[in-house]
Amino acid sequence: MATSSLPILNSNQKLKMEKGSQNIFVTQSQDTRQRTGETDLHIPSLKETSCRMLEAGVNTLQKSLIVKKQAELNEAEAQLALKRQEFKSCMEALAQRRSELEKKQQQNKEKVMKFEKFVAENEGRRRTALKKCEATREENLSKQRQIEDLTEQLNKLRARKQVLMKRIAKHNIYEDFLMKTLDYLPGIFHDNGYESLVMPVIRRHETLSITHQELLERLRRMEAEVEQGHRHLQCMKREHSIKELMAHKQLSELQSELETLRESNKQAEVNLLTEQGVSREKVEEVGRLLIAINNLGQQCYLPAYGPLESMDTLTMMDMVKEYILDKADTERRARRLMESSSAVASTAALTDKRWRGSMKSIGSKTHIKSSSKVSKKSETFN
Repeated sequence: MATSSLPILNSNQKLKMEKGSQNIFVTQSQDTRQRTGETDLHIPSLKETSCRMLEAGVNTLQKSLIVKKQAELNEAEAQLALKRQEFKSCMEALAQRRSELEKKQQQNKEKVMKFEKFVAENEGRRRTALKKCEATREENLSKQRQIEDLTEQLNKLRARKQVLMKRIAKHNIYEDFLMKTLDYLPGIFHDNGYESLVMPVIRRHETLSITHQELLERLRRMEAEVEQGHRHLQCMKREHSIKELMAHKQLSELQSELETLRESNKQAEVNLLTEQGVSREKVEEVGRLLIAINNLGQQCYLPAYGPLESMDTLTMMDMVKEYILDKADTERRARRLMESSSAVASTAALTDKRWRGSMKSIGSKTHIKSSSKVSKKSETFN
């Protein structure tokens, strides 16, 4: 522990401390000394041994450390309480700010809703105004067209008025002439007689004018009919040309088909002539076959089949077949007899040869035996 830094004291040495003086140890730091001075811890002066003093110093050091730690703990608790108070105040301020923020958000939402409603109303008003403006524009255009049409009609009427005024001015001389003539006429013509002479002329003029208008209208209708007839004639000409082209096309197709049919007919005629030549050859071959069958029937005639003149071809061929089979059977039997006779002769010759061979072998054996005996006798004699 920290007691190693303390000075060594004798067992008989005693420390004298005055009452009211501070207990300062070597192991204490300056801060601890100041704090112990601040806490006013006074240790009574005692006269004890060194061991007791050391123990007391150690206990005092531990107590001072505990006091120091307790002071630090109190300071930390005070700081913690202060921090808690600050945190609580911060949380309260945060809650207040949050409530204010929620209020502001609610107000902003209300403002946004009002603004959106205002924008929607303005959009609806704008669309209504645009529709009204478009309708007004179309109405103005229609009115402008009507004004232009009416202006054109007015100009035409003014031009017609000018023409009529010129015509009236042109015919005024005739009116003046008639009025002067009327002035020079006697009084008799100023009565009903004048009207009776002039009115038929006027009515005749009106009738002729009406007839002229009717004739002009009829002429227009006839011109329209003639124009329609011309158009119809042009359509008929086009249709006729199209039909003529189609007819020419069909005619060319039919001509090509005719050429094809002619070629096929020629090929068919060639094939027919070829087939006729082949059939003629076949007829000649069949005739030769029939003649050969008749010749064979005459050569292979069997009375069991009846007369030869009334016999058909198949029966004649059956007769020839039966005749040939009989001949083959007879020939087979003859060959068998000849083979059996030749086999008997060959067996007899073979037995004769065997007998002669056996006789020759027996003679040779006896000759050999006799010669061996003679040789033995000669040897014995020698």
